[in-house]
This record gives sequence, structure tokens and C-alpha cells, in this order.
Amino acid sequence: MRVVIAGGHGRIALRLERLLAGRGDEVAGVIRRTGQAGDLLAAGAEPVVCDLESASVDDVTRHLEGADAAVFAAGAGPGSGAARKETVDRAAAVLFADAAERAGVRRFLVVSSMGADPAAQEGPDPVFTAYLRAKGAADEAVRSRSGLDWTVLRPGRLTDDPGTGLVTLAEHTGRGAVTRDDVAATLVALLDEPRTAGRTLELIGGDDPVTDAVRAIATTPA
Repeated sequence: MRVVIAGGHGRIALRLERLLAGRGDEVAGVIRRTGQAGDLLAAGAEPVVCDLESASVDDVTRHLEGADAAVFAAGAGPGSGAARKETVDRAAAVLFADAAERAGVRRFLVVSSMGADPAAQEGPDPVFTAYLRAKGAADEAVRSRSGLDWTVLRPGRLTDDPGTGLVTLAEHTGRGAVTRDDVAATLVALLDEPRTAGRTLELIGGDDPVTDAVRAIATTPA
């Protein structure tokens, strides 16, 4: 399986690349800067330099041709302002989805955020509110596409603790934390389970092995 990951230098993406490459999949990570390429190569992924904030849909489509699946794991990141939440967390996700459709890549995963909502109420941190709105708008745009077998994954508070391999995965989990290791492992399991297409799922740490959690949600009516 060939998987192309947007935001290929992110902390979840690098973990995902290592897992996929480790089991023999062909992985490419879309990055903004050539200086990030070494980390992708070390993870077993092919670096693809393409700035999703300035690229055209034709540019991105070329990078997706021949892929079996695409994962949008990009984000403006901490320290960025509200404007980049719009250009990365929303617009780049929409661009990546447009390109996936054009390239004929049906399986499409989105790493979103718990609480993502295009109509999120203004909170004490206006940049975080902009982030939730941008993620929510991107999720809605992806879900509207009939040409994609999409799954939207909304993790809870992310940590860099070692993964446990135990999670709670459901349409509504309640608030909680989850390790980036376990998010990456869940993404692998979602890629392997086409019956999770068309689902928006929340993820936190829990008691269920990742593969069991994904298998259970795949057989649970939406």
C-alpha cells in the first residue's frame, strides 16, 4: 500500500510513517522545507517538498497519483496565529481532499481535533477558537465529498508519553488525553479497516487494544 501523508514532519505523522514503513508499506510525507527531509528518510518515508499553503491543486494531485490512501495530518502548530489556522488547518485540508479526488485516491483520513466545530463559540483564547473553527470547517468539507472514503479522527489532548496500545474510540468519548503513539497506531488500524469510512470518531486513552477498538467501531452502526 502506498500512503501519502500531508504534514509529514509532524509529531503524529513521523510516528505513522515509521509504523507503515516498518510493516513494508510505501510511504511519502509532504513537507514544506527540504531541511525536514532527513527526519522523514530516517522514518522510512519518501520526502515530498510541497507547500500546501501556496501549491495548486494540480501540484498536489501529481504527488498523490498512484497512492492507495492519503492522510491529512498537517497543522499550523503552536505559536501560529489565527490566519494560519485558516490557511493550513482549513484551506490546506480542503486542497488535499480536492487533489485526492482528482488523483482517484478514495481512502482519506483526517487528523482533526476533539471539539472541532465551524461554529465554535468564542473562548478565552481567540487563536484556539480559530483553530477549532478551521478544523471543523475542514472536516465538513471533507465529509461532503462523495469521491472519498473518508474517516475523520478527533483525538483528545495529545501527549508525548509512551503509547499504551489501549484506547477508547467512539463517536463521542468524553474529554481525555491520548498519546501521539496511540493516535498513529489507530490511524494504521483505520487504514486497514475500510468499514470505518464515513465515520467521525473521537479518540482518547482507554482499555481497549487499538485493533479491537477499530474493529468494534467498524461493526457498530453509525
